[in-house]
This record gives sequence, structure tokens and C-alpha cells, in this order.
Amino acid sequence: MDRPRFRAYFLHPRFWPLWLGLGLLWLVVQLPYALLLRLGRALGWLMYRTAGSRRRIAARNLELCFPQLSAAERERLLKENFASTGIAFFEMAMSWWWPKARLAPLAHIEGLEHLKQAQAEGQGAILMAVHFTTLEIGAALLGQRHTIDGMYREHKNPLFDFIQRRGRERHNPDASAIEREDIRAMLKVLRAGRAIWYAPDQDYGRKQSIFVPLFGIPAATVTATSKFARLGKARVIPFTQQRLADGSGYRLVIHPPLADFPGDSEEADCLRINQWIEQVVSACPEQYLWAHRRFKTRPEGEARLYGKRK
Repeated sequence: MDRPRFRAYFLHPRFWPLWLGLGLLWLVVQLPYALLLRLGRALGWLMYRTAGSRRRIAARNLELCFPQLSAAERERLLKENFASTGIAFFEMAMSWWWPKARLAPLAHIEGLEHLKQAQAEGQGAILMAVHFTTLEIGAALLGQRHTIDGMYREHKNPLFDFIQRRGRERHNPDASAIEREDIRAMLKVLRAGRAIWYAPDQDYGRKQSIFVPLFGIPAATVTATSKFARLGKARVIPFTQQRLADGSGYRLVIHPPLADFPGDSEEADCLRINQWIEQVVSACPEQYLWAHRRFKTRPEGEARLYGKRK
């Protein structure tokens, strides 16, 4: 995909409100990091109070995945999750606009040798991640240390799409964004020995998924991870990230490549991936994107797990 380019069309009055909002956000994120964390928590509190639909989805997901917790414990976790989501709004802007020298000290990276080894041996790497609220800044921090391509879905607003892509690709001039549906391009970069960020933890419907358990619930799970690894002759390297509680930044962990992957069947591979997702999400549940309707697609004959959208 070509690099994003500024167009005179972006100066049209229809985009002025967005320019104003982006300008205000740019000014806010010049504040000290510790203050941005507090502002993010305040924004999360406001979202918790006003985003009723998303709050109900997140609460339902927590109820399904952590039935062993009491209602009070799940409510506390839900509020912390919204606080993390509010912080993520400013982390996104930090990753787009902070000078690289200001961002770099926030990164505490472990396991970078696994990516470097795959690169040295000319093998592509599927950097298997999950949708933590810190995904934007985590990818930016890792991108400063190693070239990472990313799966990408074009935003409906062309100006926001331009700002977003430019912000994501600036950390490494060799990085590129690949349309989520462009399978041929993804396989091409994998066969070229590059690393690509990919998260298989969302519900993409029945067509490209099979049902395997996630937190004990049959979940539509994409089989693409196995296909990409096989066709791209690539290693699957798990990647996790976590916002540190002491305010010192982010712990980014590149784990050893999955051994014997792909395995004998797509079902076994999907189960293995979901078990890994359970493990890493359970270790840091407050920072996971619970507002996604992960169990939306149900096996034939099963009742829906979420209420109808209003």
C-alpha cells in the first residue's frame, strides 16, 4: 500500500471540526505523561457513565469469562477497564505525535532476539497479539526497535485515515500498512522475511471461523493464523504488552515462537491460540478490549449472548 499523502481536499470546511479536535488533542498530549494518565482515567470514568451500550457489552463479557468473580469484583474490574480505555485515547495520540526520543524511554522490551533471529534466518514472523487497550502505543514502541508491518482497515473518514496511517507508519520508514482483506500482500511480506502484527482474538463471523472454546464458551475463531503461517512459511511469535502500574511505561514481551505450528488440524491450532489468549488476558484483564462482542456469532441453535442493539 502506498504511503499516505496529504490532499488539498482535507482543507474542505467539512473537515474543520475534525482538524479542531485533532489540534486540541495535540495540545493536550504535550502535557507530562503522569498527568495524561490521570486525564485518561477521568475520561474513562466519563465513558463509563455515558457509553451505556459499550458498558453493557463489556459487563456481559466479564460475566461470561469470569463467572468465579463476585458481582462487586466484576464491577470494579469493569470500571478499571474503562479507565484503561480512557488512557488509551491519549496513548494513541502520544504514539502519533510525540517525538521518538520522548516515547522511547517508556519501552521495556523483552525477547527482541526472537524477531531478530527470524529476520536473520530469512523467515517471516506473524507477531501474534491480542486487542489490549495499549495496542496502539505498544506497536509504536516496538516499531522503533524493529520493522513491523500491520494489518489495516481503512477508516471511513479520509482525513482521520490519513492522520492515523501517518502516525502509525512514522516510527519506521520501512513499515507498511496492509489491507486486512489483501491476503496476497500479507503472504508476500511474510515470504520476504518480514514481521507483521496480527491479532486473531475478534469475532469475524461464521464464514472464516470454527467454534472452539474461549473461557469455556464456544467462540467463532479465525483459522487464518494457521493458513498464514503455512502459506507464508512463517513463524508465529506471540507478543504481549502491558501498561505498568508504577507509571514507568510499558512492558513489551516477544515470546518464543510457537513450536510445531501449524499442527495437525486447524481446530487444534485454534484451541491452542485461544488457550494462550485466555492466559494473557487473565494476567491483565483490566487492559483488554472487553467492549467488543467477542461471542456474537453462535453455533447453530444456540441463543444469542448479547441483547439486541438499540
